[in-house]
Amino acid sequence: MVKLGIDLGGTNIAVGVVDEQYHILGTASVKTDLPRSAEAIADSMKEACLLALGEARLTLNEVSSVGVGTPGAVNEEGVVEFSANLGFLDTPLRDLVEERLGKPTYIENDANCAALGEAVAGCGGGVKDFVAVTLGTGVGGGIVLDGKLLTGINGAAGEIGHMVLEKDGIPCPCGRCGCFEQYASATALIRQTREAMEQDREKTSRLWALAEGDHGNVNGLLLFNAAHEGDERALQVLDKYLDYLAEGVADLINIFQPEVLCIGGGISKQGDFLIAPLTEKVEGLRYTKHSKKQTRICAATLGNDAGIIGAALLADVK
Repeated sequence: MVKLGIDLGGTNIAVGVVDEQYHILGTASVKTDLPRSAEAIADSMKEACLLALGEARLTLNEVSSVGVGTPGAVNEEGVVEFSANLGFLDTPLRDLVEERLGKPTYIENDANCAALGEAVAGCGGGVKDFVAVTLGTGVGGGIVLDGKLLTGINGAAGEIGHMVLEKDGIPCPCGRCGCFEQYASATALIRQTREAMEQDREKTSRLWALAEGDHGNVNGLLLFNAAHEGDERALQVLDKYLDYLAEGVADLINIFQPEVLCIGGGISKQGDFLIAPLTEKVEGLRYTKHSKKQTRICAATLGNDAGIIGAALLADVK
């Protein structure tokens, strides 16, 4: 038997057919096409599932369960209590999907699904205690303890991007100031790069050349490209960014002491240019710096497949 994993996003609905060895046998993607009703979105989810099964040359009869990763807070009844991106408010997503596919269905926050996928089938290698930190528009996260997702009383646990690093710091859309994601997200890195460029009035930094003279062209990778070339200003920005990232990562390690903490998102692909200096900085901040057992910090390995595989695995951990 196989499982279906659905990654429900604001732009696309991605589905994978996942076997018992966590291999994806077939995939499909359809547009979410917002704004639409939850019922219409569930219809498209069924369409994508059937397309993925067709690619895998399988049928619904060979599916044991369905898992869905969705933005927002999900309660124990499979109800999405709120998702701004999708327009969901107390939406019974589990029931909507079960009605259409006729299979046991499990719903979870999408960041939690990605963390579960990495913990079991990715860089975690099956460890029981695992924390994922995803660096993107914000800072997302997921926490696996003793092989189970930590979801909290309301399904909203794991919002690590909203730990405060700087009291009265940069305002955050969540309503607080100085949140982790305002200093350590890819968005924050872009802002920090642009600020450094503005201070370089003579435009001597390689950052200007790589951005073709327009700091509006800065993306999450441009700083790393300049740093790889040895640009001093880029190296300074990167070092300060890693200081902020290390503070948040050290806090997570001190609280949870996971076996593995993984860094995901586009900039995680910088490998040792990110992970090695981050690990060095975190080592000086750990409460347990003298312990013989230490959390391993690594880059995520599954990419966009993490959410699909993690969603498929929900049946095993719910």
